[in-house]
Amino acid sequence: MSETAVRAGMGKGAKTKPDSGRMRRIWKNRAIYLMIVPGFLYFLIFKYIPMSGLIIAFQDYQAYLGVMDSPWVGLKHFERLFTEPMFFTILRNTLLLFFMNLLFYFPVPIILALMLNEVRREVFKRFIQTLVYIPHFMSWVIIVSISFVMLSMDRGIINELLVMAGFDKINFLMSSDWFRPMYIVQVIWREAGWGTIIYLAAMAAIDPGLYEASRIDGASRFRQMWHITLPSIRSVIVVLLILKIGDVLELGFEHIYLLLNSMNRDVAEIFDTYVYTAGLKQGQFSFSTAVGFFKSLIGLILVMLANWLAKKAGEEGIY
Repeated sequence: MSETAVRAGMGKGAKTKPDSGRMRRIWKNRAIYLMIVPGFLYFLIFKYIPMSGLIIAFQDYQAYLGVMDSPWVGLKHFERLFTEPMFFTILRNTLLLFFMNLLFYFPVPIILALMLNEVRREVFKRFIQTLVYIPHFMSWVIIVSISFVMLSMDRGIINELLVMAGFDKINFLMSSDWFRPMYIVQVIWREAGWGTIIYLAAMAAIDPGLYEASRIDGASRFRQMWHITLPSIRSVIVVLLILKIGDVLELGFEHIYLLLNSMNRDVAEIFDTYVYTAGLKQGQFSFSTAVGFFKSLIGLILVMLANWLAKKAGEEGIY
């Protein structure tokens, strides 16, 4: 056999060997890969394939003509969006609710996880965990309905307590001033307990030896939390913050829509409810798609920017 043939054979072997090793590893961990399949299919079917429908944002879409035959209008719908009288009102409402989420809701799961992590009685800890997780499994319809019953002007428990304390009743449900506080309280009530799971999982991975060494040095539990627990979960906090920033214009339709009424519309109308009104109620599919495209683009830009800043600060980021 010639030297050239030998080298070619060695090259083939060197090329196929890693591939066979990779396939063996995949087969060995096939159960893990099978667990990925449902999530992969979910994002493929409901997130990526529907992205092809974004094309109608640049068309005057007519259902009877279809996507391929509807006339092209370029950036007409985007121009309309930015010149709509309601645009800046909707943008202000959305951004204010987002920043209130970031300021008031985002720290709550961290604080709650830190408090639960300090509980030493396992039975009491699990009881509290279950208690704060339960609201997450309720739909927004139930959460808002409970709030309506509690805040109602007619025998609502909150207003009854105000009367007993010598104050006048407050129309929480129809007031523009009370919409945002009511919204934030409901978000914290439903989601804070569930958000603690990730932080508690991150805390479980902290080396117990660090706490033992700090106790020997005389560190209090607060010092241990401040100098060991928080720095150890900092990367998780940064990742969740980046993902949260991506939802800057995506507050969720159902919750806001259930709270929305004619008396608080000036502070409650956001992009999600506006898309529903313009898209489904009025049949303006191209315009509502353009609004959704705008929201997604802003979210993508902010995620990339936040990830870049996180890496500049020495964190890992999300990619």
